Parts: sequence; structure tokens; C-alpha cells
Amino acid sequence: MKLEQLHQLFLESSGVSTDTRNIKQNALFFALKGVNFNGNTFAHQALESGAKYVVIDEVVSPANERFILVDNVLETLQALANFHRKHLGLPIIALTGSNGKTTTKELIHAVLKPHFKTVATVGNLNNHIGVPLTLLSMTVATEIGIVEMGANHAKEIAMLCEIAQPNIGYITNFGKAHLEGFGSEQGVVKAKSELYDYLKANSGIIILNSDDPKQVAQVGAYDRIYTFSEALETAVNVKLTATQPFLSLALQNITINTNLVGNYNVYNCAAALAIGTHYKLTPLQLKEGIEAYVPANNRSQIIKQNTNEILLDAYNANPSSMEVALDNFKSIQNSHKLAVLGDMFELGTTSVKEHLEVVNQAMLTKGCIFYFVGSHFFEHKTDHPKLQFFKTFDDLQLHLEQSTISNTSILIKGSRGMALERVLELI
Repeated sequence: MKLEQLHQLFLESSGVSTDTRNIKQNALFFALKGVNFNGNTFAHQALESGAKYVVIDEVVSPANERFILVDNVLETLQALANFHRKHLGLPIIALTGSNGKTTTKELIHAVLKPHFKTVATVGNLNNHIGVPLTLLSMTVATEIGIVEMGANHAKEIAMLCEIAQPNIGYITNFGKAHLEGFGSEQGVVKAKSELYDYLKANSGIIILNSDDPKQVAQVGAYDRIYTFSEALETAVNVKLTATQPFLSLALQNITINTNLVGNYNVYNCAAALAIGTHYKLTPLQLKEGIEAYVPANNRSQIIKQNTNEILLDAYNANPSSMEVALDNFKSIQNSHKLAVLGDMFELGTTSVKEHLEVVNQAMLTKGCIFYFVGSHFFEHKTDHPKLQFFKTFDDLQLHLEQSTISNTSILIKGSRGMALERVLELI
């Protein structure tokens, strides 16, 4: 079947599904494969669950006229998403980076959606499957698409750009994330900058943090840029006016009171303000958009629980985000502070060094107790009055069940695999 014909079937369907547990009636089911599953084996179940057609890449018996056999289901899904993106012809904003991608994406969406019909990546569906699904969720009514792009190896961002073909792009930062796949910090810079490479080659607009010398160096002499800064005279200038308890910004003498914590979020907000300004929104409209955003999903959430105030930032962690989270936590004015820090994953050969650096940073931090959780941190167990080490979450749970924590500011941060949000049930 030609791609044009498949696209027409898609337009006549209720959308795309890749999971038989949540198929909408008359959807196109794509039988994707993974390490531990093969969607082809669910082809008949997909039809029984309401799928209109099923795209397969293995012969399934008994045959059915509603099976569409292709060479590769994943590649067909990606090609269909690209065809649909061209069919719609709408502007696409793409963003990537080591830290803050999802928060920035949500801020951009919050700023734009009151004034435009926008579709943005849901959650963190930002990979080789999530990006196509995001594009295929857009319709002729969509005015602006916002696509988050994640990667843990070189050439992934380049591939996602070829699918989404963004017109505008922003990189949050270059940090120590996924070093196992990228090989080094320079590998991170090169891989994330594949978004810049695509935009430069296709005369796109780059949203640039002019306060970040690494970003400035990667953009170079390219002049289709829209910049923001705290100190320089750029398209958008924001000033940090307060950090406790929530981040506040000043934009053209208008104070924006956010629901975010941490100075590191100033640039996430600034990027959203810059994009909103590019789309001719007024400062008051920008203020309303930023102030409407409330963090969720274990990202920079402030939770008041009994007598404790908890900063829950347990969706993910890497050395860069851990460093800025701890720097911010130092500024909290409370005589009782506790940081519960979980292992950082995907660091490859740098893992031992990076976990040790966090432990050393903790030993130099005054006025705070540290609980380190996980086997990577446990390797650096030391006899220090402010530091406690727990090899497993079960060990931490046992300790917390026998402890009483009150009137304390608590930071909870670790990689997704640690699922440290479980701490909330124990304090």
C-alpha cells in the first residue's frame, strides 16, 4: 500500500494506537515490536478490540482483509507521521536538552494554548515512537505543534528532526545526562546540537539562551535567532526577583509569580516567554500563561504534608540536575532540612566519579541531613554524622517507618528507576 493511501485511511480513522489495551473504535493499530513483545501476535485481538485496520510486518494467520502488511511497522509509523506533518503544513516548535525539557514544553504550551489551537507532546513521549504519535495527534484545526525530543545516543535528534521537520527549535542546556550513550559531555553537546544543525540547514528559527556560552558557541554566526537573557539586551529580558517560596520573574516591569521553585527554572520560563513574544503575545498575556502552569508528575512539585514542606523532583536525575537542585535547596531558610537522593542511571564509566562528587558536595553542605538511596551511592558509604546510606529502597523504608520527621524541608530527587515518590507515603 502506498503511503498516500495509508494516510487517507488514517484520516478516515479515529487515530493511531499501539496498545490493544486502549484502542479507540475505528483506530489504526500499528503492531510494533520490542525486546519483550511483538505486536504482530496481537493483530487479531486488535481487530476484536475495535481497530479498523492493523499494520503488521509479519504474516499473521488466519489472514484478514483488514491487515496491512508492510516491511517495517515502526518505519511505516514514522513515515506516516512525516507525511501527515507535511500534509498539515503547520509550524512545529521542537525542543530538546539535558534537563528541563518537559517543564519547558509545558510552559510553552501554557503560554500559547489560550491564544492558539496547540497540540503538545503528552508527558514525555519524546522518542522515536512518541514523536510520531504526537504528530499524528495533530489535525487540520491545530495551529501550532510543540514537540519534545529526547535522545540517549548520537543521531537520534537528527532522525527525529527529519520526521517532525521543526520550524522553531530550542535546546534547554547541555548537561551530564545519558553519558553511557553519548560517551562524554562533548558527545552530549554534539548530539543535542543536531537540532541546531537541522534548523540551520532549513532556515529555521533558533530560540537562544544568550547567557549560556555553550549555546552561543554552538549557534555561531547563524542569524535567524530569537534570544533571551537576564543581563544582556536581547529580544526578551527577564529578571529574577525572588526565590522563596516560589520563583518570581520581572518582564518589562511586570511581575510574574510562578508556581515553580528553583533559580534553574528561570530560563525554562524565559524560553516560553521568548516564544510567546515571537507569536506577538503581550506581556500581560505572557504573565497569565506562565502563572497558569502548575508543575505535576514529580517535577519541581511543592507538597505540604503534615508539618513538612516537600520539594518533589523525582521524575529524573543526572549530575547536572542534581547539582542545581542541591544549590537551590541550600537557599531554603529552615533549620531542619533533609535531602533524599537516589541513584543516577545511564552514566556509564563516569558513574562512580559522578556519584562521589554528589556525596562530596553533600559533606560540604551546611544545615542539611542527607539520605542516599541505591547501590551506586552505597559504594561511597562513609561515616559522616550528616550522611546516611541505604543500599535499597526497602532499607530506607524500614528506617523511615521507625523515624519521625516533622517541621522539615525535604528534597526528594533521583532517577526514574528509583521511584522515590514512594517516600511520600512514609513521612
